[in-house]
Amino acid sequence: MEIFLQSETWIALITLTFLEIVLGIDNIIFISIVAGKLPQHQQKRARLIGLSLALITRIVLLFGITWLVGLTEAVLSIYGFDLSWRDIILIAGGLFLIAKSTSEIHHKVEGNEEGNDESKVKAPSAFGKALFQIVVLDIIFSFDSILTAVGLTNQLMLMVIAVIVSILVMMIFAGAISDFIAKHPTLQVLALSFLILIGFMLGIEAFHFHVPKGYIYFAVFFSLVVEVINIRMRKKTIKKPQ
Repeated sequence: MEIFLQSETWIALITLTFLEIVLGIDNIIFISIVAGKLPQHQQKRARLIGLSLALITRIVLLFGITWLVGLTEAVLSIYGFDLSWRDIILIAGGLFLIAKSTSEIHHKVEGNEEGNDESKVKAPSAFGKALFQIVVLDIIFSFDSILTAVGLTNQLMLMVIAVIVSILVMMIFAGAISDFIAKHPTLQVLALSFLILIGFMLGIEAFHFHVPKGYIYFAVFFSLVVEVINIRMRKKTIKKPQ
């Protein structure tokens, strides 16, 4: 506990917690979209279970750091290019994310969403299906999150605290984010496009091309601000008397 008497410890903890929250944005978006396809009374439960599983997954990975680092060792060579288990997992996760997001955009554009109210009631296995998708993406996003944490500090306790705090923050705001996205179809498409970008980025990183995440998150934040402004303008136009 002596480490908490040092200012460097608190700076590292605050920085790491902030980064974990930022890296968790894509996780919240995916969980919000998947949970939004469920009946209203199951959505909150799905979000809480999904984020709880994310917390458990990340803590388990933290306590298995030695094993996690071992996943970066080459296990497959294709035409002289070495791939590790981490690379293979990132490729699979990226492809899954791109395919899922593209499918969701297709359903929204074509107007035959699986998530309409009638289909929600008729799909008894929808909750299990949604939970499975959340678990798969939790595992993928957890690799990125934990490797970032390992790169910032070697104190396991700080990493665990940062992960717990970030997940709790996400649990608090997940409902509000989900409701906001659900009320605005254009935001849903923007969020899904963001997930396609994240999936593409995971694939690029798997091939050892580092993409600064700051550029991507800034682009997404800028797009979000523009869309929020558009939403406010549309509301004023509707309210304006003819």
